[in-house]
Amino acid sequence: MTWRILLAPFSFIWWIITAIRNLLYNIKVFPVKKFKKPIIVVGNLAVGGTGKTPHTLYLLDLLYKNFRVASLSRGYGRKTSGFIVANYDSSARQIGDEPMIFFNRFKNRIVVAVGENRVEAIEKLLKKFRLDAVILDDAFQHRALKAGFYILLTEYNNRYNKDYLLPMGNLRESGREANRANIIIVTKCPKDLSEKEKEEIKQELKIKKNQYLFFSTIKYHEELKHIDFDIPTDELRNYNVLLVTGIANAGSLEKYVKAESKSVQYLKYPDHYNFKPNDVAAIAKAFESLSEPKLILTTEKDYMKLRHEHRIVENLYYLPISIEVDQSEKFNNIIQNYVHKVSRSS
Repeated sequence: MTWRILLAPFSFIWWIITAIRNLLYNIKVFPVKKFKKPIIVVGNLAVGGTGKTPHTLYLLDLLYKNFRVASLSRGYGRKTSGFIVANYDSSARQIGDEPMIFFNRFKNRIVVAVGENRVEAIEKLLKKFRLDAVILDDAFQHRALKAGFYILLTEYNNRYNKDYLLPMGNLRESGREANRANIIIVTKCPKDLSEKEKEEIKQELKIKKNQYLFFSTIKYHEELKHIDFDIPTDELRNYNVLLVTGIANAGSLEKYVKAESKSVQYLKYPDHYNFKPNDVAAIAKAFESLSEPKLILTTEKDYMKLRHEHRIVENLYYLPISIEVDQSEKFNNIIQNYVHKVSRSS
């Protein structure tokens, strides 16, 4: 706690900067763009690790069958810039790992795009495609855009009401900014979360009357995915596993793999890590040291960047994840009704 106290003056300065910035947007000193089409933002107050990707996938899967939908991301970690629409020749280096997941999952059933300037990118999307809705990944702080619907994620074990502003903690802006959200989802919850604890969390987060609160849990798929073939997840118990991750918070995955596999060696890299040749060499060397039977297991994000590395791809698998939302019917109806109502009137 001592080091947190030492950083308190810097967090106070950060609070002043973010508070003034938000005020200037609120009173329209800074220009704000609003669109007639349904725009849904998925974001958080903290830096990384709350589960934006699986929640965005959930929304895309919910909507694409009945609506013409696009996903728009900044494309964090990509080696390009500007507005790009994904296609079959796209790579994670060109559009980023998360958009690559979206395209890999849905192909041409949705439009997947990236662009640093979200307002400009939306304008280009709506001009180029006949869309009913656009879903923005990680844009809660993008105040130049006034979206029609905001979904704020906060991790169960690190909720924003218990966190601190940067650099003392992980918050990009004050927890009071959660008031901008239409829906707040507490993510990565234990499956046995009681109704009593849900109510306690609701009180802690000070949910407003015009807001909805939901809770989600991680669901691991029943098969490990491979470039050529898949294997049932329950067969992990027979394998020595080299776990490789480059995501913000892989704690739950690490715990799951250790519980399900014969043994685990873990190579951990920073979030959105772009693997270099020496990293691939280190992964290959670590894999060689394992006893048979063995495999390399990574996240779906990291697989998008490692699947072209010939030294390891033959032994490389990823474990897809999805989310389950409590009161899913209510949640689904809120989202679908919003998109239906606004898209039909625009």
